[in-house]
Amino acid sequence: MLFHLFVFLAHTFESLAVLNAFNYITFRAVMAGILSLTTTIALGPLVIRTLKKLSWEQRVKGYEPDTHKAKEGTPTMGGVLFIVPAVVTTLLLSDLRNPYIAIILVSFLSFAAIGWYDDHNKVKGNPEGVSARIKFLLQIAVSLVVIVLISLVQDTATLFTIYLPIFKNIEISISYLYILFAIFIIVGSSNSVNLTDGLDGLAIMPSVIAFATLGLYAYIAGSSNIANYLYVTPIPGTSELAIFATAIVGAGLGFLWYNAYPAQLFMGDTGSLSLGGSMAVMAIMIKQELILILIAGVFIAETLSVIMQVGYFKATKGKRIFKMSPLHHHFELSGIAEQKIVIRFWIVAFILALIAVSLLRIR
Repeated sequence: MLFHLFVFLAHTFESLAVLNAFNYITFRAVMAGILSLTTTIALGPLVIRTLKKLSWEQRVKGYEPDTHKAKEGTPTMGGVLFIVPAVVTTLLLSDLRNPYIAIILVSFLSFAAIGWYDDHNKVKGNPEGVSARIKFLLQIAVSLVVIVLISLVQDTATLFTIYLPIFKNIEISISYLYILFAIFIIVGSSNSVNLTDGLDGLAIMPSVIAFATLGLYAYIAGSSNIANYLYVTPIPGTSELAIFATAIVGAGLGFLWYNAYPAQLFMGDTGSLSLGGSMAVMAIMIKQELILILIAGVFIAETLSVIMQVGYFKATKGKRIFKMSPLHHHFELSGIAEQKIVIRFWIVAFILALIAVSLLRIR
């Protein structure tokens, strides 16, 4: 909205030529990060008070470490604190004629709605929330709709192809099987962030790092000259996604202001599903699905720890690989302080992001 207004004013009045800066995605991306960060920090106290007033508070389910009992009563569904600023900032500073912006916002808000539905059931007395089957079906439905929307704006030959991130010009076309692959990535990503969100600040910072990396890749993919130079698949129009990515980065850091240990609020499924789902959708739109696997390594490790634990428990009739899953609970029960676990996970996420960026020069 502001983008269109300022560009119009710059073209109409010579004295306002400085507003031509809004024609540059890099400028708007920086502005998006700053605006979403300051807005999120400013809204924090109001959101926390409101959630407390509504009694939308965390309830311990009974299978977490005993130390988590102290967290009971902390406001949940706090994902709204970064969702609203990120969406508003994206609407204000992005080119609304770009279809990729519409698709990423649809996916972001749709997964947020699924998470809110689940969280609302939890705070209203059902500790388990919506049944896993219903939530899973809703996630699949949204994923399918999003893939259809992408296919309307992106050449299907490109969409149905997987590009290897290390090798130059090596691609694998899997035709309509890609739809199942994409659904798996989107649903898996949304749930993996959800599983990771178990300690104060644990899920938000790796998400911020992941979106920063995807934002860089989106900018490169949408700039044909840079994309061709770095052997990144050119996808015209995706540079605008950098605005959304930096809006998430700023809003996420603002959320961390209140979510850092000891957390004043939790994001809940409202936040975790929206982050994970839109993260995967963005990777699909810029054809960096395999890069997502790398930068989402922390989330994948957490998910694999649950799968391994459950599988081994069933196969051995009661034995466990980890003291508790997801993986962060195992480290908790091993005597490592919560803050130290969180910081170490952040470091791993940062290292994986650096590797992902370095792959741009390896090709």
